[in-house]
Amino acid sequence: MSESDHNSAPVDLYDRVCEVADGIKAKLNIDSVEIICVLGSGLGGAVDALENRRSVATSEIPHLPKSTVEGHNGVLHHGFIGGRSVLMLQGRVHTYEGIPPWQSTLIIRAVHHLKGQIAVLTNSAGSCNPDFNPGELMVMADHVNLSGRNPLIGSHDERFGPRFPDMTNAYTPELRNVAHSAAERMNMTLHEGVYAWNLGPSYETPAEVRMAQTLGVDAVGMSTAPEAIVARQSGMRILGLTCISNLAAGLSATPLTHEEVQAVAGPAARNLATLLVEVIPHV
Repeated sequence: MSESDHNSAPVDLYDRVCEVADGIKAKLNIDSVEIICVLGSGLGGAVDALENRRSVATSEIPHLPKSTVEGHNGVLHHGFIGGRSVLMLQGRVHTYEGIPPWQSTLIIRAVHHLKGQIAVLTNSAGSCNPDFNPGELMVMADHVNLSGRNPLIGSHDERFGPRFPDMTNAYTPELRNVAHSAAERMNMTLHEGVYAWNLGPSYETPAEVRMAQTLGVDAVGMSTAPEAIVARQSGMRILGLTCISNLAAGLSATPLTHEEVQAVAGPAARNLATLLVEVIPHV
């Protein structure tokens, strides 16, 4: 299979989505899901916010790819927050692992098939904005796709939504307002900004960070945008939350490491979990 074919959605994608959804229903004994929450690097601790939690390894669900990145455990958790049915993915997969975007976003399509209407997408990212400090949170207002990839490339099935989905206000303004209100009640710093998806796995160069700043980008990372694109095509509402885990290249006095990202994201995950408890009942 050529690289082009590998990155193009297969003609039987709808059948695969149905099999993923059926696998989730069977393994977790659920009929539907209201909200999907995808947890970024080091943010797995947010699963502690779930009540009556049930869990299953993603390897037990047909077609779901397995993460190869440290800090991404590859587990689906179902439970409730404020009475809302929530499915959390602990261990997202990334395009830089050799997994095409159409496959890494299967979980989003499956949850929509299970009647899910809201996608809460979290990530850890480097700050391009000198006012956004490591350990703080940012709600995503928009994204810039710097990867050259798109999960909608390939065969189109109208059952997934429009061929050319509009990305205006992809990150639902009402949900962003809910997040800001919750953070204000908690006296928590919550920035709002633009996220850029870099393919990775190498971190951005200082020149690339300067380019991103010129484009109005506040944080750079290696995920989230493909999930948002698929969720938007499906008509789901989207809330994007970023943990600022480090200063981007050229803004930090020390080299960037994955260990640093995880170390900062760990404590921030507790803040994220607390924020989710406040946000989810009101979305």
